[in-house]
Amino acid sequence: MAGVGDTGDRLAWVDIAKGICILLVVMMHSVTGTGDAMGGEGFLHPVVAFAKPFRIPDFFLLSGLFMGRVIDRDWRLFSDRRVVHFAYFYLLWLVIQSAARYGKIAGDDGPTAFAAHLAHALIEPYSTLWFIYLLAVFSVVTKALRRVPDAVLLAGAAVLQIADIRSESTLIEEFCARYVFFVAGYLFAGRIFALADAARHRVRLALCGLAAWAFLEGWLALTPSGLPNHPTLASLPLVSLALGAAGALAIVVAASLLGRVGGPIAEAVRTCGQRSIVIYLAFSLPMAATREILVRTGAIADIGLASLIVMTVAVLLPLVLERLVRGTALDLLFVRPRWCRLVGSESRTRPVLQATGNGRLQPSKAMPIRRLRRHATAAVRGSAPTLTRSGKRSGTT
Repeated sequence: MAGVGDTGDRLAWVDIAKGICILLVVMMHSVTGTGDAMGGEGFLHPVVAFAKPFRIPDFFLLSGLFMGRVIDRDWRLFSDRRVVHFAYFYLLWLVIQSAARYGKIAGDDGPTAFAAHLAHALIEPYSTLWFIYLLAVFSVVTKALRRVPDAVLLAGAAVLQIADIRSESTLIEEFCARYVFFVAGYLFAGRIFALADAARHRVRLALCGLAAWAFLEGWLALTPSGLPNHPTLASLPLVSLALGAAGALAIVVAASLLGRVGGPIAEAVRTCGQRSIVIYLAFSLPMAATREILVRTGAIADIGLASLIVMTVAVLLPLVLERLVRGTALDLLFVRPRWCRLVGSESRTRPVLQATGNGRLQPSKAMPIRRLRRHATAAVRGSAPTLTRSGKRSGTT
């Protein structure tokens, strides 16, 4: 996320892509939860089904884009940026979300059951917070394997995804299903930026590509497979990997085009992307509360409209909360305090969770923004220097 005035060093399409992803994630939780509570489906359910193959893969691909900036740093700095960073917000919001559901979690056993729940959440990610938990895990694993040849690393991650491993552990199942997309973002960052730049310069070709992808995506995502473990064609092994990658790249192209057009819609989506982790951390509580109110009062009979209202509240209230606590003692809800840092300190006026791939490309040894932009432009023209995983030149093509 970024402050409103802190956008000079950002690539807009990254924020817009993250904004699209977080809106799709909140939509999924809002729509399915409201539909279950009201006993039916609304007009947003097909949208949720359409986005299922690429919604989370794109988030992880974007998160891996900037891994090259820190992977070669010493473990202390790396841990501060990629482990302690996420651990702080995971633990803080684990307590907040669990406390809000204390009665359901503790039951008749009281504090003992609640403490056991918190302890279990240290080894098994809790509820919607699993994404942040896995970002730290992905980062550590990738750094530990950084000497492994790129092709071997990518192939191994792809095998885990294709194997369609099922487990009672969210950590194991989601790691196997999602790691390949994080690795792809890390390994192919330069080419992904080049793709976004090419889309801006070849609009008609980009639109034709998006139309073809949308048709194929819709057919595969909405067509039943007849198999119990794979309800749609899009969920079949290999197909899910291909659609996850294609959909993630389609969002990159769409975000680049939307950024080129600009306007209030693009700016609103970009704002959501800049504060995507704020929304991700805090959306579940207002979502559940709004859904409960609508269901109990029966104020809205249409499931689609009720889902849309729940989604809107779930997106807006976290943004309002972040703005209200900014600069106060409660900004620790979204800004990691100094005592929770292993190295250095950042200005408290700059919101955090930058390492999730939010597009902040500050000049660094790994990837100066001017060089990255030159590389993206040159790649479109076919004369780009190849980049190592740390973003350094390794020769010309």
